[in-house]
Order: sequence, then structure tokens, then C-alpha cells
Amino acid sequence: MSRPGQGVMMPVNGLGFPPQNVARVVVWEWLNEHSRWRPYTATVCHHIENVLKEDARGSVVLGQVDAQLVPYIIDLQSMHQFRQDTGTMRPVRRNFYDPSSAPGKGIVWEWENDGGAWTAYDMDICITIQNAYEKQHPWLDLSSLGFCYLIYFNSMSQMNRQTRRRRRLRRRLDLAYPLTVGSIPKSQSWPVGASSGQPCSCQQCLLVNSTRAASNAILASQRRKAPPAPPPPQPPPGGPAGTLAVRPSATFAGAALWAAPAAGPAEPAQPLSASPRSPSVPSGAPTPGQNNLNRPGPQRATSVSARASIPPGLFSSPLRVPALPVKNLNGTGPVHPALAGMTGILLCAAGLPVCLTRAPKPILHPPPVSKSDVKPVPGVPGVCRKTKKKHLKRSKNPEDVVRRYMQKVKNPPDEDCTICMERLVTASGYEGVLRHKGVRPELVGRLGRCGHMYHLLCLVAMYSNGNKDGSLQCPTCKAIYGEKTGTQPPGKMEFHLIPHSLPGFADTQTIRIVYDIPTGIQGPEHPNPGKKFTARGFPRHCYLPNNEKGRKVLRLLITAWERRLIFTIGTSNTTGESDTVVWNEIHHKTEFGSNLTGHGYPDASYLDNVLAELTAQGVSEAVAKA
Repeated sequence: MSRPGQGVMMPVNGLGFPPQNVARVVVWEWLNEHSRWRPYTATVCHHIENVLKEDARGSVVLGQVDAQLVPYIIDLQSMHQFRQDTGTMRPVRRNFYDPSSAPGKGIVWEWENDGGAWTAYDMDICITIQNAYEKQHPWLDLSSLGFCYLIYFNSMSQMNRQTRRRRRLRRRLDLAYPLTVGSIPKSQSWPVGASSGQPCSCQQCLLVNSTRAASNAILASQRRKAPPAPPPPQPPPGGPAGTLAVRPSATFAGAALWAAPAAGPAEPAQPLSASPRSPSVPSGAPTPGQNNLNRPGPQRATSVSARASIPPGLFSSPLRVPALPVKNLNGTGPVHPALAGMTGILLCAAGLPVCLTRAPKPILHPPPVSKSDVKPVPGVPGVCRKTKKKHLKRSKNPEDVVRRYMQKVKNPPDEDCTICMERLVTASGYEGVLRHKGVRPELVGRLGRCGHMYHLLCLVAMYSNGNKDGSLQCPTCKAIYGEKTGTQPPGKMEFHLIPHSLPGFADTQTIRIVYDIPTGIQGPEHPNPGKKFTARGFPRHCYLPNNEKGRKVLRLLITAWERRLIFTIGTSNTTGESDTVVWNEIHHKTEFGSNLTGHGYPDASYLDNVLAELTAQGVSEAVAKA
């Protein structure tokens, strides 16, 4: 097979708002819990665009085109996705790309997750991969986009540069995303008692229409019961005529506006808009009447409308806005979160402020402990471990390391090499890409313990792209040959006993582990050598019960720390920040007195789970005793 030229490191494509009257591809995206914009499929985007053309102020029922999205509705006015069964709301945006890019051609790049399902890459990553593929580059480094992954087109695989774990990827042809030309239609307010077009009779559309009808009924009832409105006060100096300055509810971070009557109290005012806000979205102050669809994606994400209107005279004083609490949103009480979310939407649609009950805060730290109460952990020598800059135990060359753990196979079977995806009876897919003396591309070897077979040149390439610490990990079963070490930056690990008990371990004291890593400069084993890395949230406190299994976990964690396996440098799943210190697939409990975040106690399976994670990193009890 022909071999393309050199690899490439692609920059991030600009996603700015395109000029008017220029054709562009429209991709609708939603914001996930890791602050990353995830694209909807092309079919869903076509459906959203069709609804948008008919009614830019309406709702989109996603279940009409995708059975997996049955619980979801998009409100085009507030640019939020609402999940009916849980009450979860997430921002959405309308993004634009060049028609010649991957979404314009209907090309989707996907990676295989642990469950064997295929997951689409973020759209900017998909476009970057497709650009490199079209230029016939053999590989692609995603470091410039903040990810420590290498894409190999010969084997159609993705490899983590730090853990050397490989996943399959594929290029799939799908429906092209919709094209748009010219200006975007402006948003309109949500009319009371009006509907556009013949409504669908499906269950989900009936739910949306009933929600609108309920809010209209609430508003009409309030108008009938409202006392005559007092004369409108004079506007403040410099303010627009006919408006009142109102103190917004705590739930609404933006401005709340009331429309003053123009003729008198007998003429009811029409609502300006009704749009619930998500607490997780930053506040903004958009111009009244301006449509969220007319803003670029990054601006829309931080400038969501928070306007609401109430007929004049509904309250005796605009400065005394009653707060209507909707409780038990954390799912612990008798009210289901979905019911609470729908109640909030109805109240907001009627123009009523909503005060949502906040979830309880996690108990991260124990009560203060004096130095005299801090004791060493029984059976564990010392109270501190420090790591310095790494000194790699390099062999003379990668071939020596690979040959140490492999046995030559004279007659290999006619099956795939899972590294290059070429047949074992043919030459390695890295022929022409790597050149090593004494390593012929057709040589095949079998790993000693697990027996999996690969091209010798493929294993040399895998080792050369990794940590080069003298160890080798089977890409199929993850068996580790030699002593695996990581890329953890220099730092300090402390551990001791404190006289407090964890939830679920009332009869034992607690082992407290304190990790402290300062900021520094990345070394040659890190994603961006020579570049500064950050260390957020240090010192980090973690907790174990002081029982036999807890002390066993501590001893293995000390071994993993000394091998630099606890942390690494990469991209934070929480903040999205790149070049920062992150956990390295060994979970810790950082919540002392509760388990609201999932990182605390009680958790009956945690100790067994973390022992399995340590074993997967090559850290076991037998190794710790040795």
C-alpha cells in the first residue's frame, strides 16, 4: 500500500461568525458537563433548522427524528435543551463552518468507547482529523487542540501519548449538515393564546403545547385577579420612558423588565418574553429584542436572555417581588427533579420569579486537628514521600526492550496485527515510516506471558511513542512487562492518622493523604516539553479508613506515587484547561464527611475498585512487598 508523507500538527480552526450572504454549514451543539460543545447529528440539525424557519420562538421536539432523544426538547427562545424526565437544562448554540469542511461533506470521525459503541469527536477535532486525512498525512498530533492523543491513519487508531492505550477510530459517511445563506431570522416574543401552524398530535408535542397552554392560563388568571394598577411612576433620570427598574430575583442573574401601560389600566400589557435561566450559565445583559441566534457561538454561551414580563398591577410594589420556592431539586426529597424543573418553567413563563433550593454542600474536610493528635499510620514506615525530576532507565535502543519480552514467531497466523491493522503474514504498516537496523518489517513476535502476537516493528513504534521507561504494555490485554512508570511531575506525598471517622467506618480512625505538586515546566515525557504547566487545587486531601484493607491501599498508593503514576499532565475533564496536573486513572476519595459528588463515603466497593485500578497500572501487593 502507498505511504503518505510527513505527519502534521494541525492548529485549531477558527469558528467565528461568518459574514452575511455567504454560504455556511450549520451545526447545532449542546454544552456537556465538561464544558465541551458536542454536536447533534446531521439529521437532528436539519430538523432544528426546519422548525427554526417556521417559528424562531418555538420549541423543537428532538424525539421526532431520533428515538434516543425522546426526553429532550430545545427552547429556541432561551437557547436551552430541556430533559423532561430529569429537569436538566443545558445551553445550546448554532455554530457555523465552511461548506468544504467535514460537516459540509457529511463526514463523521468516531472513536470506540469501552462499551464497544462509537462516539463522534467534537466538531473542531473532526474537521482537524479530516484535513490531515485529505492531505494524506500518516499521523496527526492533537496536542495543539489540548489533547494528548496521536491519530494513526494507517491503523485507524487513536493512542494516548501518556498511557499508550489505543482505541479504534473510523471515518463514516453520513448526511451532510444543513447549509444556510443570508441573514438569520430575528426572534419574536412568545405570544399568549397564539400558535403557529397545525400542532403535531404526538405525545411530546402535546406535552409542549400543554405547557404553553398552562402558562397562558396562569397568566390570564392573574390578570383577572389583579387589582387596578397605580399610575406609573416617573422614570429615573436618563432612563427610557415607560419602564420600571425592578430588582431581579436571585434565580435570574440578568435584568427583569416590566412593560408599562400606554393607555391605562384597562388595557392589558403583552409579555415581552419568558425565558428560564440555567444557574450554570454566566449572566449577561443582552439588548431587549435581540435574538440569541444572531450571535456567534462563544458569545451566545455567555449571554443568555434572562428577561421576564408581568402585567402591570399584579404586585402592589415592583420592589417586593415574591419568591416562590421550588424545593428538593437534588432528588433527595419527595418532589421529582423533573416536576420541579417543569414547575420552574411554568412560573417563569407566567412572569413569576423562582427561587430554586440549593443542593447541600459537600463536607470536604474533617474538623480541625491539632498536631499532637496526628499519628503515623501503623505498619507504614515514615510519613512523607518526595519525588524529583525523572531519571529514565533507558536501554540502548527500543529494539532491545521489545526483544526482551518477545519470542520470535516463524510461521505467524493469518490474522490482524492490532497495532497497524495489517495481516501478520504481511509487512508491518510502519514500513517506510520507521527504520531500525535489524528489525525487518515482516518479523512477528509473541509476548511472553499473554501470548499476543504483533509485528516487531509495530511494538518498536509503540514503545518509541510512549514513556520509554524500559517497560512494555500489551495493547490488547494491558498486561505489563517490566516496571511501569508514569509522567507525574515532582511533588510531595504525606500520610498520617487523624482522630475522626469516615461515614460507614464509625469504629476506625481515618488515614489522611496530602498530595502537593507545584507548578513547573514540562519535561521531554510530557505533552508540550518546555511549556509551563499549572497545578490547580493543591494540596489535595484524600481519605482512607484505617483498617487492614485501607492500609493495604495506602502502601500500594505509596508505590504508585514513587513510580509517578498518581498524576499526569493533560487536559482537565472538569475545567477543560490543558497543560495542567490531572488524576491518572487511580481514583481517590476527596470528600470527607459526605458523598454528594461521588468522591466520598460511604462507598462499599471503593477499596476493591481502587485495588483493581492499581493492579491495572502494574502495582500489586506482591510488587509492594518485593
